Amino acid sequence: MEHLINPFVKNIQISGIRTFYNLVSQYPNAISFTLGLPDFPTPKGIKDAAKKAIDEDYTTYSHNAGYLPLREAAAQFVERKYQLTYDPASEVIVTVGASEAIDISLRTILESGCEVILPAPVYPGYAPVIEMCGATPVYVDTTQHEFKLTASLIEQHLTENTRAVILPYPSNPTGCVLTEEELGAIAQLLSSKEIFVVSDEIYSELTYEQPHRSIASFPGMRDRTIVINGLSKSHAMTGWRIGLLFAPAAIAQHLLKVHQYNVSCTSTVSQMAALEALTTGIDDALVMRHEYHQRRDYVVGRLKDMGLHVENPGGAFYVFVSIADYNLTSLQFATTLLQEQEVAVIPGSAFSSYGEGFIRLSYAASFEQLREGLDRLQQFLSQHKKNK
Repeated sequence: MEHLINPFVKNIQISGIRTFYNLVSQYPNAISFTLGLPDFPTPKGIKDAAKKAIDEDYTTYSHNAGYLPLREAAAQFVERKYQLTYDPASEVIVTVGASEAIDISLRTILESGCEVILPAPVYPGYAPVIEMCGATPVYVDTTQHEFKLTASLIEQHLTENTRAVILPYPSNPTGCVLTEEELGAIAQLLSSKEIFVVSDEIYSELTYEQPHRSIASFPGMRDRTIVINGLSKSHAMTGWRIGLLFAPAAIAQHLLKVHQYNVSCTSTVSQMAALEALTTGIDDALVMRHEYHQRRDYVVGRLKDMGLHVENPGGAFYVFVSIADYNLTSLQFATTLLQEQEVAVIPGSAFSSYGEGFIRLSYAASFEQLREGLDRLQQFLSQHKKNK
């Protein structure tokens, strides 16, 4: 019966991140810098709110878009943090993580023959959904542009079939961010065009030198932008599966239909925990951000001392490291490093072909783990000569 499976689904590959993570499971003593998983526990107040929600029987369906008090808190959160204004009743949807928000956004706006511009290397969760819609992901090589999708690069790839541009900043896997000037140039280019922007801002609370700004806050951009956020990274709530989607009412009404038939609603216990996170715990991310900032400086310094080239990440908790000087593919490099030193990183090829020649290292790990893992990496490099 397999021959009857949807060909779009048959052609999709399992995420390279998860594939390599499964390989790592065979090395129980390995130091892992693989998944984008905060190493902090969910704050106590959030967990207590979930326990209380269970006791108070918040265990039935909510409104499809989520409990209104949670949507109100989400709207207040992005207004206070990023100067974005959305009507909680008609322009905010609580999703099952940012992943579902990505899914319903692309399935709502795409149809067969459309093209979607996205930076490469890039998180592998966008292209499969684009392809399942019968649309085409158009990868833009950013490796010579500090991993930034600039207005000029976007313009070079615009066609009559362009339906959307994806802006995933701060970036997974590179940690790069866009400056206000760079965002402004993109806004100037797109504000007069009938092109959607899907702005994935899940790491918005984890920026270092500059505060996060959303493309939706620029003139002419709100009406064409779908903003995706959530609590997985900012509040160490990956398993709670709370995403937040913001869009003008004319778009949101259609997004809600896809969401409704996809999941009905998000876990109501998780919603009540999220309400606590966005009110009492609104600044919970600050302590984590400070710690990540210190780790970033340590990791980048160590890597540069090893002679490796790396762009200094401005956000998230990843560093994308060039291994071009070594006669190994990114998969060979990561696999050999795991086998010889029991250190796990993600091959850059997991983030499209433009990630070849790089590895991604997550510094969502303790300083003790970072020191030991980087010591092992340094030993590995000393045993593998650079290309001449």
